[in-house]
Amino acid sequence: MAQDAPDREAAAPFGLAAAAALLAGCTACLFGPALPPVWLMAPGLAGGALAWASGRRLRLAGVFAFGFALAGLHAAAVLALRLPAALEGTDVVATGTVVDLPRKQPGQLRFRFRVDDDCGSGPGSGSRAGAGARASGACAPRALRGRLLQLGWYLHGAAAAHPPSLAPGSRWRLPLRVRAPRGLRNPGSNDSEARAFADRIAATGYVRTDARAARLRPPRGIDAWRDRMSARIAAAVPSAMSRFVRALALGDTRGLDDADWTTLRAAGLTHLIAISGFHVGLAAGALALLVSATWWSCPALGRALPRMHASALAACIGALGYAAVAGFALPTMRTVLMLWLVVLARLLRRAQRAADTLALALLAMLLADPLSVLAPGFWLSFGGVAWLLWCLPGAGEHGWRAQLRGFFGAQAVATVGLLPFTVVLFGQASLAGPVANLVAIPWWSLVVVPLALAGTGLEALHAQAGAWAWRLAAWTFALPWPGFEWVARSPLALWSLPEPAWFAVPLS
Repeated sequence: MAQDAPDREAAAPFGLAAAAALLAGCTACLFGPALPPVWLMAPGLAGGALAWASGRRLRLAGVFAFGFALAGLHAAAVLALRLPAALEGTDVVATGTVVDLPRKQPGQLRFRFRVDDDCGSGPGSGSRAGAGARASGACAPRALRGRLLQLGWYLHGAAAAHPPSLAPGSRWRLPLRVRAPRGLRNPGSNDSEARAFADRIAATGYVRTDARAARLRPPRGIDAWRDRMSARIAAAVPSAMSRFVRALALGDTRGLDDADWTTLRAAGLTHLIAISGFHVGLAAGALALLVSATWWSCPALGRALPRMHASALAACIGALGYAAVAGFALPTMRTVLMLWLVVLARLLRRAQRAADTLALALLAMLLADPLSVLAPGFWLSFGGVAWLLWCLPGAGEHGWRAQLRGFFGAQAVATVGLLPFTVVLFGQASLAGPVANLVAIPWWSLVVVPLALAGTGLEALHAQAGAWAWRLAAWTFALPWPGFEWVARSPLALWSLPEPAWFAVPLS
């Protein structure tokens, strides 16, 4: 019976072996020198799916082939959406919506722009700017429709004195000069072209002339709400620590400068400053406890819906709501996906190991977006959780001594296990990170973040109701910050390492 366990694990259609095979297929395709032709990947996808659904012998090979073909088809579709060569370096007039939170840099604004109809179809579309663009042929009505652009708006002259009100969620008509995404190919440096590819950026460019730009609709949507809430935090918290409260409450890191990021990297705290998966879990758990207390105080509610089911559904709603507040960032969506799988297994009354939940989350993430393997956060998240599960199988022990051993053990294991990832992905390693994290993880996650979230929730219900919580969050954040700055200046804070050879990664 013991010998049959590995065979059953390998044969499970949605087990760890299947997840590893799917990951290997996606990685092999996207990190290869070139994409196979589409006419070869389409049959591979169908054949891999059939083998995945078949018996044991061909299952893992089928999952690998399915992942390889799925990633290849996704990559081919994204490449097909990129800027056509005919429009490279040309001027176009596009209408669309500002998405995410624009960043103001010295002399320019950086923002993302979702095109909905080139040259405009809303109010003012019949302007001379739009008519002139159509007449000159610089406007391609279908080439950029529905595409996501990464743009810059250079502020010079009158625009520098009175910058445009480029609010998230607003709709604009902009004259642009566009080109396909390109990046430096220096070994060991940030691959901006791969990041643009993973984010589905079809083109980059800049606003051509300030005079012809026109706003067609005021801001609206979740990004506009995040921007307004960020402005309220800045007004309610007069201290410089308000920039960190905005980052923890809304995922808005626009206020952090290079010195802040240098300190966070040197102290190994970058994974905590913006909204992370653990913070999503805190929001979900808080709402689940609130609903559970409501059901406990009103037992009659259990006749309509059991308390366990109500609290589980509340956790899903809380996680999704917090992910929306964070702008649906990739780390938050991974946590939401894993939480929903756990809740589903609980509602179906299925016994689920933590490793099985991780495998299901990995399968779901790769099936939804195989290009996520290009993001460093993907490997840090899944690699870190998998390493913890492998090294700490007894993490579920009870008693304060066992819990204390588990906490310090998790810190040590995560520090050692994530070193290869950080060196390969960033070329750096923080040896002082474990010391800083011992303080930052419990303090920020259990004190600062709940206060920041409480302020945001209260402010959403009534204006000025959350100011006290935001100010208290800023004060509690400021208490250990000088110590983190001292740690960041220590000789062991941040080491830059050479790019490792290919064989060093599996050996590590």
